[in-house]
Amino acid sequence: MSNSAASAVLTTADLSEAIRAVRTLLGIADAAQAVVDFEAVIRSPTVLADVRHVLPDLVWWASAGQEHGSSEAGDDPADCLPIRVFDWNRPLDSAEPFISALGPDPAAVRWDLDGWPAVPGEGLEEIAQKWAYLTLAVNCRDIYQEEPSQDHTVYVHVRNRNGDQVPRVHWLADQVGGRFTGRVEIAPL
Repeated sequence: MSNSAASAVLTTADLSEAIRAVRTLLGIADAAQAVVDFEAVIRSPTVLADVRHVLPDLVWWASAGQEHGSSEAGDDPADCLPIRVFDWNRPLDSAEPFISALGPDPAAVRWDLDGWPAVPGEGLEEIAQKWAYLTLAVNCRDIYQEEPSQDHTVYVHVRNRNGDQVPRVHWLADQVGGRFTGRVEIAPL
């Protein structure tokens, strides 16, 4: 397992603004073979039903631990609330329905991209898939869903061969009307 630096480029109380930013960044990225990963804390039966409608074969376990219930054991998640969702490698078109199903519950949605393109006019080289991700923290201030809030934050993950990712982070923030304030979280991949 490796880690990535997730740099916050936009925080907003308007979920539609955050989704627009994600769409813009996906339009910039090489996303031909991209997939999306979900992490969430689901607390209510209503949200659970909505999420299961989007992802009927949802991968989850009880927040109290797998021994208290999990999808692997065939348990009913409604009997184990709150649950933690860790569902990986989904098609890109499942992201927005999942986000819409969340209601007030916190989540992190991560797009595993094929790369960030070169931007010659800015002196930015192409970044390979291993270092190209995009995360939207929904209803929380962090990618781990530990700080619930009514805000949503867009994070970009970039890493150059020379280790200087700050110019790309600033450039990506500019593309979505955000700004990089220096807030970075280490994200396991």
